[in-house]
Amino acid sequence: MRRLSTIAALLLAAAASACAPNPIIARDPVPAPGPTDAYACQSRPLPLNAFTTGCRPVPTSPPVVLQSRG
Repeated sequence: MRRLSTIAALLLAAAASACAPNPIIARDPVPAPGPTDAYACQSRPLPLNAFTTGCRPVPTSPPVVLQSRG
């Protein structure tokens, strides 16, 4: 009986260490928006402290450059 539990423990340890050298890294499949992108978002509360959010892209105005003579 003791030998059976030892073998089972070794198999579980081997299975757990098989994935250890290659950890799973979570990456967002959608890239983050750039600094020139603008979004308008609207959130609505749901029951139990939850929220639903919807965002839509909005057109941005061209950058304004002020120059002075002097």
